[in-house]
Amino acid sequence: MKNDFTLAFNEIVDERALPREVVLDALAQALVSAYRRDAGISSNQRVEATIDPTGQTQILLEKEVVESVENEQTEVAYEEAIKYHPDAELGDTVMVPVQTRASFGRIAAQTAKQVILQRIREAERETLYNEFVEREGDLVTGTVQSVTSGAITLSLGRAEAVMPRNQQIPGERYRPHDKVRALLLEVKRNSRGPQIVVSRAHKNMLRRLLEYEVPEIYNGQVEIKNIAREAGHRSKVAVAALQEGVDPVGACVGMRGIRIQNIVKELSDEKIDVIEWNADPAIFIAKALSPARVSDMLLEEDLDTGRTATVIVPDDQLSLAIGREGQNARLAAKLTGWRIDIKSVSEAALDAFDRLDQPPLNALYEEEPALIAEVTRIIEKKRANRAIPPEEYKTLTDFVKIAERRLLQVREEARSERRSAMEMVRNVVPEHAFQMEIEELELDDDINRALSRVANVGELMMRMLSDEEGLANLLKQGGAGEDAMEAIRYALDDLVMLQPPAEAQAAAPVAEEAPALEVEPEAALEAAGEGELAVPVVEAAPEEIDEALVPPAFVEPEPVAEDEEKPRRKEKPRRPASEELVEPELDELERRRHSKKKRKQLIFDEERGQVVVRRRRKGSRQRDLWDEDLE
Repeated sequence: MKNDFTLAFNEIVDERALPREVVLDALAQALVSAYRRDAGISSNQRVEATIDPTGQTQILLEKEVVESVENEQTEVAYEEAIKYHPDAELGDTVMVPVQTRASFGRIAAQTAKQVILQRIREAERETLYNEFVEREGDLVTGTVQSVTSGAITLSLGRAEAVMPRNQQIPGERYRPHDKVRALLLEVKRNSRGPQIVVSRAHKNMLRRLLEYEVPEIYNGQVEIKNIAREAGHRSKVAVAALQEGVDPVGACVGMRGIRIQNIVKELSDEKIDVIEWNADPAIFIAKALSPARVSDMLLEEDLDTGRTATVIVPDDQLSLAIGREGQNARLAAKLTGWRIDIKSVSEAALDAFDRLDQPPLNALYEEEPALIAEVTRIIEKKRANRAIPPEEYKTLTDFVKIAERRLLQVREEARSERRSAMEMVRNVVPEHAFQMEIEELELDDDINRALSRVANVGELMMRMLSDEEGLANLLKQGGAGEDAMEAIRYALDDLVMLQPPAEAQAAAPVAEEAPALEVEPEAALEAAGEGELAVPVVEAAPEEIDEALVPPAFVEPEPVAEDEEKPRRKEKPRRPASEELVEPELDELERRRHSKKKRKQLIFDEERGQVVVRRRRKGSRQRDLWDEDLE
């Protein structure tokens, strides 16, 4: 029959869902704490406890091996020590078992109870965290416990989760005890246990639902390329087939739409558009704008605005392409990654017609006279608010296609010139500048946001050198302040472009070792002119001295007889070369030197393995901080 210890031990393991080793370790630590408290053992003395599955305990105490024991608490006799450690010698410290009382005192027992509870709670929190952190990004089902204006608390069994307001589907109403399915978004460590955040508004919620409902997606036959979602309203999903013969859209919709309808019900009747992905951006964007029909599309990639698709749609499809409050166009832009500019045929035709007298559209008068005459007649009818038949709309569509492509060609030529100008200055920009992020310049947040389309510091320097006006326009469009250009110029000027020490040492030419020069000190002093630096005299044959290398200040000293006394001349102390400068120039030099010393410091960064310059912030920033820029 099992004893009381085994029953209690198994009950704790089952209730807390903890490993047996964790509970045994907690009990052992509790025994150690209780014995220290009961016997008054110092914290410097080592104490260990062992527990077997039957509940038998043993406490080991660290003691010193001596011949005669004076203090039983810290010493053990040699004869007794070799019973447990045969190789023990005098002066060694060994762990020996000690006899304990049948029961500890009240204080010691209370200490043991607190240690056991604390260790079990810590182990339980760690187990819960490990359990849920592995399920991040998966779907969980919870029961609503409480509903507040800021968040909803869900019970996930052994843990609780929070669904903030911004992660809820707008319009949904939650009541206590309702079953809710949500995405496990994030798990954080907390002193009170794992902090779990769930979401129903995240786009990965839709991704997981599609994986559960569509076996082709789960098995890898169909791939979800991208998802654009506005929770509670509408979502667009781009899918592609990875196996030949599989219809990706049909697999997601299911027979009679049963699969997609199950997902729509789960998301409170949220509209879901399933679109087949295509490698051709024009085809993909046209499908992303469905259910609207597209008449024409122009794709261009600008340095400032990025990738832009100009979409021409029939007049009756304009509102459908834009959607309610721009929702359809906004989701299509998120799904494709292109900036989409939608125009109706009439709007584009009127805009192009008004620019017919300007290049490059003025050439159409000679190239397409019949088309221009017909377009002129149709535009007059349009402005008179007269009905236009479908065939005349087709004529306007043809005119818009020709005009928009002419304008696109002009814009492409201008962009090509800008790119060529930037490539011309590329050699001036150090190569490692292209590895530096814009954030390393420590610019203001509004400037960083405006420069979001600039890839790196190297590209920023290229723009500053070749296209300063275009960079200023980019900053203005991005909402940067008026001093943005000045701040960028200041940051780039402070970049001291130095080679790393190892590279610089390898690139530096090795100077040949010059022969030692023998110099006569007295002759060198005699050769020094008034206020001039002394010029060393080299002992060599006259024919070996190159006259072009002899400085003008050099004067051959006249030979003096040995018996004659050398005239004594007043020696003036040598002055540094800087003292020969005019006083104002010296002051300016000193001022600049001290100023640079205060503003910049060159140091070697061991982490990066390169020389960096530490510079003080601009006057408008905090003066006590230093910035570090990679050089």
